[in-house]
Amino acid sequence: MNSAYLYVRVSTDEQKRKGYSLPEQEDRLLRHCEQNNIEVKGIFREDYSAKNFNRPEWQKLLTILKNRKKKDQENVLFIKWDRFSRNIEFAYQMIGILRNVNVQAMAIDQPIDFKIPESTVMLAVYLAVPESENTRRALNTLTGMRRARKAGRCVSSAPKGYQNLSHPDGRKYIAPKQPEAGLMQLVFSELATGKYNAEQVRKMVYSKGLKCGRNNFWKIIRNPIYCGTIVVPPYEDEEIQFVKGQHEPIITEVLFYEVQDVLNGNKRKVATKFVSTDMLPLRGFLECPDCHRMLTGSASRGRHGNYFHYYHCTGNCKCRFKAATVNEYFENEILKFQLEPGIGDFYKQVVMDVFQSELKNGSDGRKIIAEQIEEQERILSNARKRFMMEDIDAEDFKAIKSECSEALRMLEAKLADMPNKAESMKTVEGLLDVVIEKYANIQLRYKSASIIVKRKIIGSMYPKNLCFDGKEHRTPRLSEPLELILQINRQLRGIKKGEKLSFDNLSPLVARRGIEPLFQE
Repeated sequence: MNSAYLYVRVSTDEQKRKGYSLPEQEDRLLRHCEQNNIEVKGIFREDYSAKNFNRPEWQKLLTILKNRKKKDQENVLFIKWDRFSRNIEFAYQMIGILRNVNVQAMAIDQPIDFKIPESTVMLAVYLAVPESENTRRALNTLTGMRRARKAGRCVSSAPKGYQNLSHPDGRKYIAPKQPEAGLMQLVFSELATGKYNAEQVRKMVYSKGLKCGRNNFWKIIRNPIYCGTIVVPPYEDEEIQFVKGQHEPIITEVLFYEVQDVLNGNKRKVATKFVSTDMLPLRGFLECPDCHRMLTGSASRGRHGNYFHYYHCTGNCKCRFKAATVNEYFENEILKFQLEPGIGDFYKQVVMDVFQSELKNGSDGRKIIAEQIEEQERILSNARKRFMMEDIDAEDFKAIKSECSEALRMLEAKLADMPNKAESMKTVEGLLDVVIEKYANIQLRYKSASIIVKRKIIGSMYPKNLCFDGKEHRTPRLSEPLELILQINRQLRGIKKGEKLSFDNLSPLVARRGIEPLFQE
């Protein structure tokens, strides 16, 4: 009586879940064995691809066949040769391995008589057809995915911050998923500041619930899908392409490319960190009147357990001031910057007139970016001419084209996100309203502010450190917008009734487009 091991296989989880393929194959093999008086020694069920033989159940079967004590003739039965393998190279190798342990592979629907030499031709056909089907299916899938990407659709699993959904007609798409989408916005915002590296930001959002490993985090912050761009990889003669996606972007293109600049080291901001208590808001802003070192701050404990704070020098000059005295002096000094009634309107008028004049003179940021785009296009055009004249080889031209294309994408994104002149005027006007509102009652606002806001106020007023001698500070250099406000203040105090106020002698050095308020809470 002959004996055999039965091997049944499906290629997808769906077939296994539906349950029609495996039982059908098994039932047919069992009937075949019963009709031909074949003893069934074991049944091995598989749901792996047949591209190779790295399949768990097949490896178990192969181990049993190799470890047989008696090397008698044995058979492995399956329905068709495509159940055995869909790769002709691996199939012939496995057939050779089985022959070495006296085992023969047989397909009951596609029988082969290996005693006949011409049967090897039929075996080649049976093995080649499934492989060609697989290759064609893979090619069709690749073509379809590239076509979908070129249409702006995401055809892979949704990245962090998105989820895979389907339209009523069955078409797949991705959409933002909260709270992950909000955390991804936080990721890009923090990276754009340049204050934290990628690992610090990853740990920051990891504690908030965005679970992501280091390697995957580095990949996703480089993925332009978050700004609404789909990447079409290069294929054969086609170069890499970037198309506008159909999905909703989480961040703007400008923010994405700012982050790329920071990650590439092209735009890293250097931030100096000062840790100050509420009693030492001026720490890091004062310099020693003797040695001109920066004053630090600390607290001393008194006899009764009370703490007394001091600003003191880190050198050997023994310079030391009571923090309470210096802080009180500065709070009184800040009254000098109090806006006179109606001064805000004058200040706003001057800035808006100068800003509008600069826009008319062609200092608009849109024009600057347009010129940069023209420069990149000119570089690319020259490189193309040099390549046609064989002055540079194909590899150098490809590198130049790649660099110019990347620069053009970034510049075009910035140009698209940049407001026009009317919007710029509106933006600056709104920011000026914020500045005026902040300085309307600067002393009261400073006293009631937190330590962080106090330091922002000080930093916005003085671009350089203050030198305090114990009684007063030397005349410091003020920020240019603040100088303009004080200049208008002085003229307004001296104006007589009926006298016309002139701003002809005021400095035109005011902030251009993108002006930020002197401080923000």
